[in-house]
Amino acid sequence: MIPPGTVITEGQTKLLVPESHSVNGPGKINAGSVFFNEQMAFNRDVSIMLLKALKRPSMTVADAMTATGSRAVRIANEVPGTEVVANDYDANAIPYIEANIELNSLSNVRANHANMHVLFADESFDYVDLDPFGSPSLFIQSAIRGTRKKGILAVTATDTAPLAGAQAPKCRRRYQCEPIRGYMCHEGGLRILLCTIAREMGKFDMGMRPILSFSADHYYRAFVQIESGTAACDRMLDQLGYMRYDMDTLEREAVREYDSEHRLGPFWLGPLFDKELLKEMSPEGTARERKCTKTLDIWRNEIDSVPFVYDMSELSSFTKLSPPNLDLLIERMNELGPTSKTHFSPTSFVTELPLKDVLAVYREIGHETPPPVKRD
Repeated sequence: MIPPGTVITEGQTKLLVPESHSVNGPGKINAGSVFFNEQMAFNRDVSIMLLKALKRPSMTVADAMTATGSRAVRIANEVPGTEVVANDYDANAIPYIEANIELNSLSNVRANHANMHVLFADESFDYVDLDPFGSPSLFIQSAIRGTRKKGILAVTATDTAPLAGAQAPKCRRRYQCEPIRGYMCHEGGLRILLCTIAREMGKFDMGMRPILSFSADHYYRAFVQIESGTAACDRMLDQLGYMRYDMDTLEREAVREYDSEHRLGPFWLGPLFDKELLKEMSPEGTARERKCTKTLDIWRNEIDSVPFVYDMSELSSFTKLSPPNLDLLIERMNELGPTSKTHFSPTSFVTELPLKDVLAVYREIGHETPPPVKRD
């Protein structure tokens, strides 16, 4: 029986989705309904671009919490050589998954009604996608079990308020990390997610290598490749560390060991991207092609060696200068050392320069804030 809903086209795939679904923001789950968020088309686009860029002749895929099957069916339809399991524990989701398989005449994807912990106890896959509603912290360990050696695990976290420090007690409970507030909060949230995945990997004596991790809209997303062996595990754990941030001076520093000054974290302090893989990713045929093109350009050019961004508003507040043109600022700073835009915010940048040089350039090209206009 075909469930009620409406058919949309996302990328190269037709999807039957509930008539009432989320269009903007994280949305909410209504009792008895199957969740679908139209805004997450970009998230699904990135999965398609990345899997295509891997150029593997064959790949087994599990979408652990697939809901309508939108991601699983798109992967099966748009990525050659894939064999996909579209899994969901909600029985209401299965008719949507089956309808979407039939709608696209696919034979390389099957609907699966199971608890994901049971699925990954019985089967393992080359690529596992974990996209729960809210925090992924309860599910990461099982997802690791379900990912084969040298496989890829993708994790989405939509509980950005705890990870970004707006609900610090909840972050401590879920992730055992001290989050950072302010202009660096989204980078901090993403690096806490990666740290959490790394610590779970460590329990299996395995390592990981992030190949694409980013912040977008209302969520954080991490793709990591599993690396076997204790040496890889130790290399991974060496990339975890802590941070101090002085809001009065803007001084910030990341270190590997915890102390009374460096009490924020732990965070993942290693790279977020595989630049060679990014070169192979193409936005052609995606649902949000314009956004994919723009974002790929930022990722490809973003410095990925020094954690924690600077923001124009942060520097303007500190220097009491109105913000200069960001492109001009980056151009001037690049004369002294590597500096780039960052995907974390359109008003932020990342640089290898020390703070004193950042402030010197900012003061050189910044403009004095005009005094308030007196009114009679």
